[in-house]
Amino acid sequence: MVKGVEWNDFLALRASLPLVDVRSESEFSAGHIPDAVNIPLLNNEERILVGTDFKQKGQREAIRTGFRLVGPRLNEIVDVAEKTAKDKRLLVHCWRGGMRSSNFSQFVAMAGLKPTVLKGGYKTYRQKAHEFFKRPYKIILISGCTGSGKTEVLRALRQRGEQVLDLEGLAKHKGSAFGGLMMPPQPTTEQFENNMFEQLLNLDIFKPVWVEDESIAIGKIFLPADFWTNMRQSPVVMLEVEKETRVKRLVNEYGHADTEDFIESMKRITKKLGGQNFKEAKEKLVENKMSKVMEILLTYYDKAYLGSLNKRKPLVLGSVQWDGADTEIATKKLIEISKRYKAD
Repeated sequence: MVKGVEWNDFLALRASLPLVDVRSESEFSAGHIPDAVNIPLLNNEERILVGTDFKQKGQREAIRTGFRLVGPRLNEIVDVAEKTAKDKRLLVHCWRGGMRSSNFSQFVAMAGLKPTVLKGGYKTYRQKAHEFFKRPYKIILISGCTGSGKTEVLRALRQRGEQVLDLEGLAKHKGSAFGGLMMPPQPTTEQFENNMFEQLLNLDIFKPVWVEDESIAIGKIFLPADFWTNMRQSPVVMLEVEKETRVKRLVNEYGHADTEDFIESMKRITKKLGGQNFKEAKEKLVENKMSKVMEILLTYYDKAYLGSLNKRKPLVLGSVQWDGADTEIATKKLIEISKRYKAD
């Protein structure tokens, strides 16, 4: 008899046992529980064949087709499961905790392993994730013009023991039209949500959570609607950095980007930047005068940022003057502001 566990027991067991996702490769790629190992009971092509038989011939024939397809790969499946297991134990899930996880578990159990199935499967995991996105976190947004070093300060806050959610780090994107330059490919929105959920699991809902002020989209990723609504209603702390310093920071950050890639990114904001500004920025880029390029771009970004902020009219807890170098000073001031906010 294969053992099944509810969500809370699953979380406790996951800390010490390997997790196997028996869904197909394409399902796994679309989104999976972090650190899970994919051992498909039915691969992409086989899943299509079984699904077709289910629709055309019914459940009985679909099951027989599945057994016929899995049979030749059964030794391989068991071998991988044995290598993945810890002390012969492992956790298993499919989409709904149904036939695939049950059959997989029975096969590996016959080989001497001790599988435990997550009741409700990956669907339960996704439901729990969306429940967490709705929780009333005490968010404090770090806001400031482009180049203010918000992400750098955010990570320094984490090093000081503050609760931090680095959305851009999770999204593998820096948020602006240029945010994908020199960055790895972004995850799917579903995988981003899963990675975000894993961090939310560790947060104390009664303590402040520092988050960088973002739009609902970070590159191709869209933030969970409920969490973003919470962000829009949250107070902000402003990082104030001189424009000259911001220009230098942006040159250091993007100065090594491929010229053609940079131009392609710049094309995305041509309309808002203005044709003449785009032409001048492109010329300066080709001449390798990156400081001038950044000055031109900041003219657009500062205007857009300040316009958006004035339109939102968020509660501003305070502002922190920062030299763009010493994060210790910035984080200390931010924490002091957050303590006053809690006291109020």
